[in-house]
Amino acid sequence: MANIKSVDKRISISLVLGSGGARGLAHIGVIHWLEEQGYEIASISGCSMGALIGGVYAAGKLELFEQWVRDITKVDILTLLDLSWQKNGLVKGDKIIATLTELVGDIDIEQLPIKFTAVAADIANEKEVWLSTGNLFDAIRASISLPLFFTPFHHQGVELIDGGVLNPVPIAPIFNDNTDFSIAVNLGGSVVKSNITEKSSNETQPASKMNSFLARFKRNVVEHSVNEWGAYDIANQAFDAMQSTIARQKLAAYPADYFVEIARNACGTLEFHRADEMIKLGYDTAEASLARLKKT
Repeated sequence: MANIKSVDKRISISLVLGSGGARGLAHIGVIHWLEEQGYEIASISGCSMGALIGGVYAAGKLELFEQWVRDITKVDILTLLDLSWQKNGLVKGDKIIATLTELVGDIDIEQLPIKFTAVAADIANEKEVWLSTGNLFDAIRASISLPLFFTPFHHQGVELIDGGVLNPVPIAPIFNDNTDFSIAVNLGGSVVKSNITEKSSNETQPASKMNSFLARFKRNVVEHSVNEWGAYDIANQAFDAMQSTIARQKLAAYPADYFVEIARNACGTLEFHRADEMIKLGYDTAEASLARLKKT
């Protein structure tokens, strides 16, 4: 690694952005901190929400996206869910991707000024798929295909799902980068008891709001018990725990030079209305975790 203090040019970074739903908004705060310190983000590897934030940043539209997501409400989130009721997922995702494409622009990865890789999973063949060419939002859509929630994305004859199933913090795509050092942001950190997620008892959580929303539609087809919708929350927590375990194993085997870790209970998967809190959490955690990188 280069001696940071002795280098006059901007220090280049390979940035690895992990999966974790709405917690991924913390990636924005991490990026802000790095930019304020004068580092050049020259390469990004991202999974799921990390692929989304990384792709938007690589396209030069992070500020626009941030303004949009800071203004989003619980109702806005629900209106972006185009329900499919297919066996392989509740939400098609077309409306979300169309909204983001309109916001950011229809662009191919090869056109980006920053090297970018989105990681998805070919679950049938039990292997990662690295998407570093082709349409940016096709790659992002594949990478965010959370099991049970989004329908899989059909890409070149293969059904792809959320890359977090196999590699929540995808470091391998940056191994051959010619950058000064790497930073990995893991959204599956240890559970924190006293956390930003603590809310007053009279505040309705988005998970229950979403369950009610889904139940109104589903009731027209067949009656379900309340406990069945609670099963989605259990599955989501199980997926977070699984990703956290995989991330620890991957990072132990292939560590980045520096880490930023966000507690996996920092917010719920669909709590995108808490963007202000998550962005600040990412910034503050980067400040604490990467303080030794600050230039004097």
